This record gives sequence, C-alpha cells and structure tokens, in this order.
Amino acid sequence: MLKIWGRMSSGNVQKVVICANVLGLAYERVDAGMQFGVVDTPAYRRMNPNGLVPTIEDDGFVLWESNAIVRYLARKYGAGTLFPTDHAEAADSDRWMEWQSTTLMPSMGDAFVQLVRTPPAKRDMKLVAASIERTEPRMAILDEHLGTRKYVAGDTLTMGDIPVACAAHRWLGLPHEREPRPHVERWVSMLRERPAFATVLTLPLT
Repeated sequence: MLKIWGRMSSGNVQKVVICANVLGLAYERVDAGMQFGVVDTPAYRRMNPNGLVPTIEDDGFVLWESNAIVRYLARKYGAGTLFPTDHAEAADSDRWMEWQSTTLMPSMGDAFVQLVRTPPAKRDMKLVAASIERTEPRMAILDEHLGTRKYVAGDTLTMGDIPVACAAHRWLGLPHEREPRPHVERWVSMLRERPAFATVLTLPLT
C-alpha cells in the first residue's frame, strides 16, 4: 500500500493526497511535520534527508518532492488520464506544475505565512503588501489562461491541475482584498465538486 508522510495543512502534502484520491489509490497517511514532529527522526531522515514533507513509499520505492511525487503517481497509475499520452499535452501540464512551484508559490508565500501562520500582533504588513503585489499579475496570467480552456492543459483534468489548484485554494482563502479572477474561481469551484479534491480544497487554511 502507498504510504504518505505529511500533515494535511501542508500544500505540498495536499497535492499528493489529491493525486492519490483522483487515481483511486489506497494509501496510509502519517501526520508529520510542524507540531507532529517525525521529520527530524533518524528513520525519517534516512528516507528524506531534507526533513521536509511529503515523502512517499510505494512498493519499496521512496520519493520526496511533491511535484515529482505527483508526476510519478500519475505516470504509474494514470497514464492516458492524469498523465497525458500526447507529448504536447503532457508538456503543457508539466509546464503549469513548474510555474506553480517556481513562480506562483514564491510570490504568495509571504502573504500566506504572515496572514495565516503569524499572530496578528507580529504580522509584517509590508511583506504582505509586497507579496500581494507580486502575486496579482501571476493570478491574472492564470485567469486569462483558464478563460480559454476548462482545465490548465485543455479540456480534461491532468496532473497539472493539482498543484496549481492547491496554490489557488490558498490564494482565494487568504483574508485580504484581491482582484476578481472569475475563471480561476470557476475552475476551483468545479474541482471542489469532485470528491477527490473536495476533501482537501474545502479545508481551512492553517
């Protein structure tokens, strides 16, 4: 059985859980990270020397890095569905996974940490404002893109939707004013109607 280490408050763990749900995989999830500990134990560090979550074990194969895990599971268990067989569609899906990790999340990270994980009295609102300023143009890119297609890589759900949806869920849930992004909101609402996504994309931000 697939085993997933990581707490559900982690956006990176959420990606892996959604992917496993979409694929209908049986799995065991072990809370790890932050208040749950585990990640600093010698046994965990042997699996993941970074001491981060998520980490998976699948038939004896250990893998860390959330997007790599999503690709692995999609390729192994969802070829032709989550992992497109068409090379261009697969590359398009992969492109948006990379964009999420290298462009979108770094821009919105400060806003999330300050507004969700920092006590109000200790928040640095200058960091929040700068983070919002960086993120709004990126969300505009995603909104324009989703205005011409149902999912990030076309008319069908692919692995690319999973990481971007987890990031968009965070952005839409932050307690601050934001520009309306009707196409992003339509897409996230549509995904939340799927049971595989609903168990994650309805969780409060913590």
